[in-house]
Amino acid sequence: MHAKDILIDGYDRIREEVHAAVEGLDPDDLNARPTAETNSVAWLVWHLTRVQDDHVADAFGLDQVWLSQDWEKRFGLDLPRRDTGYGHSAAKVARVRVDSAGLLTGYHDAVHAQTLQALRGVRAADLERVVDERWDPPVTLGVRLVSVLSDDLQHVGQAAYVRGLLASSGA
Repeated sequence: MHAKDILIDGYDRIREEVHAAVEGLDPDDLNARPTAETNSVAWLVWHLTRVQDDHVADAFGLDQVWLSQDWEKRFGLDLPRRDTGYGHSAAKVARVRVDSAGLLTGYHDAVHAQTLQALRGVRAADLERVVDERWDPPVTLGVRLVSVLSDDLQHVGQAAYVRGLLASSGA
C-alpha cells in the first residue's frame, strides 16, 4: 500500500462519518447547540469541510470549492467569504445555520471529490514538498494532509457526540 492510498482511505472515512453524523437530522437538530458556548453539528461539519477545502486547495494550488462551485452563496452565511471558522466566538458559531443535512453533505462531497482527485496524483516524493513556511519547521504536504485528516476526524467525532446528546435529551 502506498502513502497516497492510506491518505485516500483516511479521507474516505471522514466522508463516511460526516454522512453518519448529519443524515436524518432536521434543521433544528443540525443547528442546536447543547449550551450557548458549544458548537452545533452544522457548525462542526461546515468548519471541518471549510478547513479541508482551504488547506487542500492551498497545498495543491487549486481553487477552493467553497468559492469556485458557489457553495458560499448556497450557504448564505453572514461571514467573510474565506472564513473557515477558525477561532470563531460563540456569536460567530451562531451565524452558521443550515437548512438541511443535504447542504452539508453536498458541500462535503464536493470537497471530498477534489481532495481525492488531488491525492490520486501524489507521489511519495511530493509528500516532502514544503507547502507552508510560516511554521518552524516548515510544513510539508504530507504533514499538512495528515494534520487536516486528524482535525477533521476530531470534529466529526464531536459532531457525532453532539448528535448523541441531542438524541439522549429528546431534543
